[in-house]
Amino acid sequence: MAWDRAILTDSGGYQVFSLAPLRQVSDDGVIFRSHIDGSQHLITPELAMQFQEALGADIIMVLDECPAYDDSFEKVSRAMSRTHQWAERCQKTQKRSDQALYAIVQGGIFPQLRRQSAEHLTSLGFSGYAIGGLSLGEAKKITLTIIEETVALLPENKPRYLMGVGSPEDLLEGIARGVDIFDSVLPTRVARNGAFFTWQGRHNIGNATYRQMEQPIDPDCDCYTCRTFSAAYLHHLFSCGELLAYRLATIHNLNFISNLMRKVRSAIQNGTFNSLKDNFLSGYKPTDEQTRLNQKRKWLKSRRLGA
Repeated sequence: MAWDRAILTDSGGYQVFSLAPLRQVSDDGVIFRSHIDGSQHLITPELAMQFQEALGADIIMVLDECPAYDDSFEKVSRAMSRTHQWAERCQKTQKRSDQALYAIVQGGIFPQLRRQSAEHLTSLGFSGYAIGGLSLGEAKKITLTIIEETVALLPENKPRYLMGVGSPEDLLEGIARGVDIFDSVLPTRVARNGAFFTWQGRHNIGNATYRQMEQPIDPDCDCYTCRTFSAAYLHHLFSCGELLAYRLATIHNLNFISNLMRKVRSAIQNGTFNSLKDNFLSGYKPTDEQTRLNQKRKWLKSRRLGA
């Protein structure tokens, strides 16, 4: 890959959730049916470890079962118990000492299950702990409540990793609650749909406003896209379906997130994070909550139906 910085690999647990029509789950592991040729592929906790050790990532994840946000208490409880069993099997299988193995706290939107999961997994002494199974269609208020309650149950001297959360406002809210690491496809996914992050909120390059705008979409941005191309040109590329459009939007959004996190790290070191957070959120207009939920649930439905 020619990448000389940290690499984190996931185990396939999220695909257990998002590719529901193509898999069968049992205590042994997961059988996936290929969307290409229909062939079947087994992933067990032991194989998940073998694959990640072969890849040589710095941080690797246990295999987990991620339930849907609207699953029943009983179904979420069963998925959590299976996740615990798989975590123990992954821990016993690990051979390389130069890779940090993280456990994944599950439990859906049920605080009692989150507590049970955190208590069980922290007793096993993993290198770090992830919070999984959130931002899957539940209201943001519920997401933030579960994050806050779960982080409080995790060791302060171990990294705490929030999986699948990546909007700028959610990053700041997660950091304020004690999260250290995030991952999300959101910056690249919204880029492919023509949404550009700015310090005022997302801008949709497809709007007619940008058709003749000769300035960059964000004049204060130092990324290659904004230094090189006008908003009008980007509007043209997206209108034509030109592949370069998606790359340029992705470059911008990743640069925006990198700059935001750079400011966050500096503010934490300087003791000014709360001020940074308040100033950012006061000027940033997030996506409407209902619109966000509808988009998320539509996307998840398309994944789970194999569309």
